[in-house]
Amino acid sequence: MFKKRGKKKDYKGFFSRNKFWIAVATLIGAIVGAGVLGIPYVIAKAGFLYGSILIVILGIVFLLLNLYVAEIVLRTKGKHQLTGYMEKYLGKKGKILMMISMIFGVYGALIAYLIGEGETIKAIFGGNALIYSLIFFVIVSIIIYRGVKATGRTELIIIALLFIVVILIGLFSLDKITLSNFSTFNPAYFFLPYGVILFAFLGNIAVPEVAEELEREKKKMKKAIIIGSLIPIVLYILFSVVVVGVVGLGNFELLGPNERIATIALSMYSNPILGILANVFAIFAMLTSFLALGIALVTMYNYDFKISKNTSFILTLAVPLVIVLFKLTNFLEVLGIAGAVSAGINCVLITIAFHKAKKKGDRKPEFTLNAPWIVSLVIVLVILIGVIGELVGFF
Repeated sequence: MFKKRGKKKDYKGFFSRNKFWIAVATLIGAIVGAGVLGIPYVIAKAGFLYGSILIVILGIVFLLLNLYVAEIVLRTKGKHQLTGYMEKYLGKKGKILMMISMIFGVYGALIAYLIGEGETIKAIFGGNALIYSLIFFVIVSIIIYRGVKATGRTELIIIALLFIVVILIGLFSLDKITLSNFSTFNPAYFFLPYGVILFAFLGNIAVPEVAEELEREKKKMKKAIIIGSLIPIVLYILFSVVVVGVVGLGNFELLGPNERIATIALSMYSNPILGILANVFAIFAMLTSFLALGIALVTMYNYDFKISKNTSFILTLAVPLVIVLFKLTNFLEVLGIAGAVSAGINCVLITIAFHKAKKKGDRKPEFTLNAPWIVSLVIVLVILIGVIGELVGFF
């Protein structure tokens, strides 16, 4: 009798831990995507040390914003996406503004992933980038249509493989890194990295999904959010060390806009094995993020605007498909503008909603943050200064 109970507890313990890491992987998958592939070029252009400091600062800011969203979710009854939470605490105007933020951020991401996947697969196998983009589109569409439960375990496996690839990239590239590539600093490009780095940390759209993954284990949500937010910071810096060290700004400048995708540049200036591993990394990173963000946008239309699942699915995927088919933008442009617009709106709304949810929430949360308004104002200020600089430079 005692032994049987012990086995049952062990099984449940394993399943519970597995859920936790699936939730962590869901958040990482939403954060780590096309943005990481644009970071090395923009920080090489502005200055590696400055860019690395910016990655850490903005990464911590978004960690706090992710925790803000988590507390909003835990203080609110019912299933919503960010738009639904904003409507509850900020009214219809808040809902519309968050919808605009999500549309810029998520559609920008999905467009970048389709472009990036096609170019990356082409770098490995040759051929037509658009054909590869369409094949990728069909595969992810099937997975997204199946929903959250079909994606969580897939992301857990892919994230594990992703880190193995990054480690192998580092091992293969040690003898090719040039230290002088890290010594540049150009104040004229002070704001250049902002849009891409902001884009690279935009993943709080997946926080409600994390809550769904954890189900009855929501008391673990704070830990899942912290781990899921810190890992991308480390990953971005390590990856940038490798790419900037091997490629350098001079070589980046010789490439076209879509060739400045970090892994494609790396494959051109390193040994063939490293190039293949780097591009495999890119494929995994963009795949996980496309799945997480695609599902989040479908649920926004479905939960918060009461649109049928099939129509929500079509609305989510038709826009990036059309833009990529007609080649209306390039990889780095879509990262910068989508990151700036989406992050600017996103951070202001979430910050205000967080403080309102503390007073108007309709359930007791599993954790709370003792964050005074001054902390929130600093968060908003840090992001908005960069957003304004990015937009002024873009236009």
